[in-house]
Amino acid sequence: MARSTTDFLVVGGGILGLTLALELKRRHGDCSVTLLEKERACGLHASGRNSGVLHAGFYYTADTLKARLTREGNRRLAAYCVERGLALDRCGKLVVARDAADLPGLEELERRGRANGVALELLSADDARRLEPRARTYERALFSPSTATVQPGEVVASLVADAGAAGIAVLTGVAYRGREPRGSGVVTSAGTIDAGYVVNAAGLYADRVARDYGFSQRYRILPFRGRYLVGERGAPAVRTHVYPVPVLANPFLGVHVTRGMNGAVKIGPTASPALWREQYDGWRNFRLDECLTIAARELGMLWRDDFGFRRLALTELRTYGRRGLVRRAAALVDGVRPAAFRRWGSTGIRAQLFDVRERRLEMDFRYEGDDRSFHVLNAVSPAFTCALSLAEYLVQRIAERLHVVAAAS
Repeated sequence: MARSTTDFLVVGGGILGLTLALELKRRHGDCSVTLLEKERACGLHASGRNSGVLHAGFYYTADTLKARLTREGNRRLAAYCVERGLALDRCGKLVVARDAADLPGLEELERRGRANGVALELLSADDARRLEPRARTYERALFSPSTATVQPGEVVASLVADAGAAGIAVLTGVAYRGREPRGSGVVTSAGTIDAGYVVNAAGLYADRVARDYGFSQRYRILPFRGRYLVGERGAPAVRTHVYPVPVLANPFLGVHVTRGMNGAVKIGPTASPALWREQYDGWRNFRLDECLTIAARELGMLWRDDFGFRRLALTELRTYGRRGLVRRAAALVDGVRPAAFRRWGSTGIRAQLFDVRERRLEMDFRYEGDDRSFHVLNAVSPAFTCALSLAEYLVQRIAERLHVVAAAS
């Protein structure tokens, strides 16, 4: 490919890269926008392997970006699916208490939901069973009517079509290779692109891209593998998602029962540390340098017990296998039996950001940037739900950085 030029270059073709490109084009219609995706198609990593749950926004404290953006993101993405004729199941979510120890956590979720303006219903155990006859709960449960389900692949494909219609150049099969030492050139597997502004939404590799531009000095991506068991004949039909009360200090929501499209059911996910960034299945995509670096970091975290990592890792190891997942799901929903959950679904990787200075996981969305580049470093769940509202928020942050430069000149 001959050397080319673009005003905005977005690296990464997941749902956030696509919505960022679309929002940049909407805001700067007279500018050119190019999106790079290393795979043969967009959305083949986290976005396409997403559970498809549109979260409501009651898990997060009111001082976080997740709290600010999830409720609106849910509303906008659901409306987008209706407008485009995409699959949407407004099945809701039931959060159940397994025992008395879960009740304070349930009350905290209700408090956070009220603070974030999210509609929630606190139910008795009898009311919960009327809503979902198979649900098992201790005394009370929390129902979120705005939680829904979509088909992630459909959403991504629709956004790709929108990008093409908007005049955005979507270059699939073209990988980011690095930054030229001088100037604005971005080296790709298909040639060099002179970019006026670079927007990094590279997911699992966002920290690496960011370091090329002097950012992410204190952050590194720590990958976690997530797998679901897919229900087959004999799996219990559920009317709504059924989740446990999570450990709110952890970034994961715990093993849950998910209602998919057409009543399909799956249970999970696991959340085990991965040894390289794209450790999906077997040894495919194995990278020795990544394995050595990540393994050394995880061993150090185990030794020091950073943020309670030792307990978290041991807890997840106990649910890594099929029996552990089935046992946990059976505590939430009657009728979950091993014979109906024998097949694993596709593996997903959570690109979790780790603060190497403070030795803790970053729980909220994180970004850094200046007048030349912008880097979305932590776009974990519920980033899929938030994609439209998060992209609008981030493009505003980009505009502020460009405005400062324009004003100075």
